[in-house]
Amino acid sequence: MHFVGGYAGNVEVLEAFNELSNSKDATLVDVRTQAEWAFVGVPDLRPIGKEAILAEWQSFPSSGPDPDFVTKISDTLVKKGLDQNAPIYFLCRSGARSQAAAIALTEAGYTRCFNISDGFEGPLDADSHRGVSSGWKAAGLPWIQN
Repeated sequence: MHFVGGYAGNVEVLEAFNELSNSKDATLVDVRTQAEWAFVGVPDLRPIGKEAILAEWQSFPSSGPDPDFVTKISDTLVKKGLDQNAPIYFLCRSGARSQAAAIALTEAGYTRCFNISDGFEGPLDADSHRGVSSGWKAAGLPWIQN
């Protein structure tokens, strides 16, 4: 497989949701923080019979990634019966942390790690708001708030 920038590449949210819906082994890993999951919401994959893996890439207020991130995700994927060729879609707020996570898992031997480029909320719009112009929420994909 050809890697672009150290991972399988970027995908738009609708492409990721389509793959999650149609591929039995496709998995979503949300790498945002616990605070983001609680206050902003999480993707709701129940309509397609799945559940997102919630795994912080870095905890607030930490300045770096969780040194055990790769081990935690690998263990979770093994428990789900998935191998290193399963498609894994990484999601964060706007695509930066998820890209780093995709690279880290690719370096650990996973071959199909994708970054969801606009993330859960996308970039700021002209009014400095997220979740309006692009990303999971703006695309109208299912999500819930705890």
